[in-house]
Amino acid sequence: MASTDKPTDPEYNKGAPPPPPPPSATVNCFAFDVTLRVLLFAAALTAVVVIVTSDQTKFTVPLGIREVKFKHSPAFVYFVVALSVAGLYSIITTLASLSVIWKPNLSTKFLLHFAFWDVLILGLVASATGTAGGVAYVGLKGNKHVGWLKICNNYDKFCQHLAGSLAVSLFASVVLVLLVWLSVYSLHGRIPK
Repeated sequence: MASTDKPTDPEYNKGAPPPPPPPSATVNCFAFDVTLRVLLFAAALTAVVVIVTSDQTKFTVPLGIREVKFKHSPAFVYFVVALSVAGLYSIITTLASLSVIWKPNLSTKFLLHFAFWDVLILGLVASATGTAGGVAYVGLKGNKHVGWLKICNNYDKFCQHLAGSLAVSLFASVVLVLLVWLSVYSLHGRIPK
C-alpha cells in the first residue's frame, strides 16, 4: 500500500520551479492622464488667446491716442511664449499617453519621462504666471513709491483680459501639479513590493 504522505526528503521538490508571485496590481491611470493633458491644452490655448486679443486703444487727454498691447511688456511676451510651449507640450504628451494606452509595454518609461518633463513645464508656467501677475498687479494698483501709475482705471478691457488669462494660467498650473502627482503615484504603484 502506497503512502499518501509527502516524503520528508528535502530534495523532493528540488527540480520544480518556485510558484509564481501573485500578480501585482499595477496602477494604470493613463485615461485620467489623457484627460488632464487635454485640459492643460485647453487652458494654455485659452490663456494665450485671451491675452493676445487684449489690445485696447483709448484717447487720454494729456497723452492723446494710446494703445496697450501685451507686446509692450516683456513679462507678457514671456507669458505668451511659456503658455504656448505648454500647449505644444500638452499635444505631444497627449499623443504619447494615447500610444501608451494602445501599447502598454512602454508605460513605465513614459511615466518617468512624463514626471520629469511635467515638473519642468510646471516651473515654466508657474514662473510665467507669477511674472505676468506681478506686472498686472502694478498695472492695477500702481506703485506710489517709485512713481508708477495704475493703468487699469483707463484700460479696463485690457486689464480684464489680463486677469482672465492669469486665472486660466493658474488653473493650468494646478493641472500640471495633478499630472506630476499622477505620474509619481503611477510609478510608485509599479515598484515591486
